[in-house]
Amino acid sequence: MIYKRSSALFTEAKKYIPGGVNSPVRAFNAVGGEPIFVKQAKGAYLYDEDGNKLIDYIASWGPMILGHAFQPVVNAVIEKAELGTSFGMPTQIETEIAKLTVSMVPNIDKIRFVNSGTEACMSAVRLARGFTGKDKIIKFSGCYHGHSDSFLIQAGSGAVTFGSPNSPGVTQGTAKDTLLAQYNDLDGVKDVIEANKGEIAAIIIEPVPGNMGCIIPKKGFLQGLRELCDKHQILLIFDEVMTGFRLAQGGAQELLNIKADIVTFGKVIGGGLPVGAFAARNEIMDYLAPTGPVYQAGTLSGNPLAMAAGLTMLTFLNEHEGIFKSLADKTSYLHKGIENELQATDLTYTINRLGSMISVHFTEEVYDFKTAVKGNNKTFKKFFHGMLQEGIYLPPSAFESWFLNDALTYEDLDKTIAAVGKVAKTL
Repeated sequence: MIYKRSSALFTEAKKYIPGGVNSPVRAFNAVGGEPIFVKQAKGAYLYDEDGNKLIDYIASWGPMILGHAFQPVVNAVIEKAELGTSFGMPTQIETEIAKLTVSMVPNIDKIRFVNSGTEACMSAVRLARGFTGKDKIIKFSGCYHGHSDSFLIQAGSGAVTFGSPNSPGVTQGTAKDTLLAQYNDLDGVKDVIEANKGEIAAIIIEPVPGNMGCIIPKKGFLQGLRELCDKHQILLIFDEVMTGFRLAQGGAQELLNIKADIVTFGKVIGGGLPVGAFAARNEIMDYLAPTGPVYQAGTLSGNPLAMAAGLTMLTFLNEHEGIFKSLADKTSYLHKGIENELQATDLTYTINRLGSMISVHFTEEVYDFKTAVKGNNKTFKKFFHGMLQEGIYLPPSAFESWFLNDALTYEDLDKTIAAVGKVAKTL
């Protein structure tokens, strides 16, 4: 495939946009080469500026669970836009989507809408601190909760030490209140809690991480976190920006049968438009202004276009529960097909999958960030570009989950599997 126009557009973009992109992963720095500029998308396919058709496995990083340009969502946005695009005032549709969300998700009574997953996670942590009166939080290496200062922290010198900033602009003062643990290591979490008794407001976690590739929680790990939080009066925050309304109607809480205290959302809940949200039971949510003392606000929060897209998407998912089984079946089929192809090679690999999230890691068992970074990323780079030449668009990073959408056909999956077989022989 030829990408002359994409290359020219990237050159032009770099003159006016830092790195030529508005989110770093789009720049292809992790895989080399230059990014593809998309012109339009429909169903399971992307159409780039050079006229190439690509089978899409990022689904806009998750929200396009029913495929691109899903007509009911498109129609809802157009209809709402004709009435006005923003008011800065309450609208009925905000209550409608809030009511529907509360009915779909276990263990929440109220929800507040914001404009991104980053904003949702940032607000959830502030709320947890305000509600508990404690300052510190525990996060897990490799889990991504947006680019708020509290979350851009790397591991310290040991399991019980606080972290240090891994981005200029994040202060040491902020970093001292963020404690690091390893995903799937319950004993490590216990050590951190013991070293910071009475100081931890919340544990925030992606129940199924997607930002070190797809990682599966070990049996008992999430339940163990729930028990530790109950024992030490710590709030458990599930970052379901990726998993919410993707793994099940009620997200990871429903699928894994674990109750969080606060849940954050994004991606699917906005139907492809910029939306985030955070939710909890009444006693926690009533700490938010204007009811309570914890301040949070947003001029465009509850934007009518985003609410229309999200309400239409959630309504469809709520009325078609079989979508989640359909997606899981397709992902399982893809998993088995890729496994068969890779088994015929000398490559070292592991495939992680849950629901419609899946990752191919070119290393042995991957269950946390330390094992994920052992992957042979030189192999992944070749794999990514080989698949791209076969018309398959994968996440341009070894540390990102693939997201399937239900518009994918089994013919698409077979083509993808065949491409894996062809590319794997060249690695």
